[in-house]
Amino acid sequence: QVQLVESGGGLVQAGGSLRLSCAASGRTFSNYAMGWFRQAPGKEREFAAAISWSGSSTSYADSVKGRFTISRGNAKGAVYLQMNSLKPEDTGVYYCAADPKFTTRVTAYGYWGQGTQVTVSS
Repeated sequence: QVQLVESGGGLVQAGGSLRLSCAASGRTFSNYAMGWFRQAPGKEREFAAAISWSGSSTSYADSVKGRFTISRGNAKGAVYLQMNSLKPEDTGVYYCAADPKFTTRVTAYGYWGQGTQVTVSS
């Protein structure tokens, strides 16, 4: 059984920071690209950031570029999302996902976590 578990969400004021973590278990994800996606209330799930299996390549949505940083941890399958200068529009449920492809397409990811809530107040 594949498990992706996110943590680190919470309530912060605009301009604040949060660090999301994703732990993978049940399958080897060392050769998988990892991504972070988010879904605002009433909106479709959208791409936020992705990282290749080696960690050498990253991709960011324009809306988060320069503020968010995705990285892989020392533990295989672990991925983090450092979110700085948070804005109210960053509010939503953030999901960790894994797929063999390095892609920004939400529909391409086959494995998903349960999500963690991020709320940014103004």
